Amino acid sequence: MENNLNTAALRRFRSFGILTVVAVYLLILVGGVVRSTGSGMGCPDWPKCFGQWVPPTEASQLSPDYKEVYTAQRVAKNQKLARTLQKMGFAQVAGSIFAHPTQYIETDFNPVKTWIEYVNRLLGALIGVFVFLTVVFALPYWRRDRTIFWLALASFLLTGVQGYLGSLVVSTNLLPVMVTVHMALALVIVALLLYAVDRAQWGRRASLETDDNLVQARTIQRPALSLQVWLWAALLLTFWQIVLGTQVREQVDIVSAAADYLGRETWVSKLGSVFSLHRTMSAVVVLVNVYVGYELWQLSLTWLQRLVTATLGIIGLEIVAGIVLASFALPPAVQPVHLTLATVLFGAQFLMLLAVARARKGRETIAPSDAARRVVA
Repeated sequence: MENNLNTAALRRFRSFGILTVVAVYLLILVGGVVRSTGSGMGCPDWPKCFGQWVPPTEASQLSPDYKEVYTAQRVAKNQKLARTLQKMGFAQVAGSIFAHPTQYIETDFNPVKTWIEYVNRLLGALIGVFVFLTVVFALPYWRRDRTIFWLALASFLLTGVQGYLGSLVVSTNLLPVMVTVHMALALVIVALLLYAVDRAQWGRRASLETDDNLVQARTIQRPALSLQVWLWAALLLTFWQIVLGTQVREQVDIVSAAADYLGRETWVSKLGSVFSLHRTMSAVVVLVNVYVGYELWQLSLTWLQRLVTATLGIIGLEIVAGIVLASFALPPAVQPVHLTLATVLFGAQFLMLLAVARARKGRETIAPSDAARRVVA
């Protein structure tokens, strides 16, 4: 694949693609900080913050009626969105937007929360630039592997949609369905970027596998279809767990507000069935991933074994973070870490799925060289 392409251009795409993926994960971490600190409405409008490109630092810089002004703007935007969704046939979602009570409530100005949210937006804008440059750097692949270019372009377009969804999250004052869709789309963007970078690198990795397993290459078995199905199950379980996690977070917001943010040690016991389901499903995620990891390890492919080790390590850290959250009154510092680890787990599982798909097509086990054949003989 790479013979007729400029090596420097390929290296630039790979390096920048990896940088973009890391930046997206950093944004997810910062987004978790926004949620754990209650800064989601630190800026009541979008894309500006209190009508300014550089947010205020004191309440005296705002008009006395700022709450009424931004509430009216938000409600008007929500009503327009709800009417559009209703015309498109999404009556239930439109109804939830019409009926969402917190859209009429404006939070008091807090400079710390305002700047936390503003930094989150600046990082989001920077990632938009990163994803656009990834598309530019994918142009050398147009002639030989257009899929890579289309993956990069799709991630850029969805990043724009993600920005718009971010504005809706603000206008609806953190409407649960908007928060969930916002998180789910972030995972889709991560998957597209990982697929583009991985597809660009698979030839080099296959070569490394041949070197690492020179003697074994002739006896490696291709993965069974059932293993690929199990990998899909593990990936979808993680996706569902992340969605459930956003719903647990929404319950935490409701419980904390009802308790006037006091008695933090009692919040976990009041979270209800969503938290119980989330905790139960975590055990299922562990069992499925341990089984998949065992089966993948038997393939004796170094790249897959490294991914298995990373995946199980991430799951171990996730378990520790979950125990800390449940046992120590949901410490805010651990919440974004828990979320970020879950999204990193999703990425690692997706890379394993891609590697197994390649191996099933015979791309991961390239035939050994003549020297290797003589050693085996």
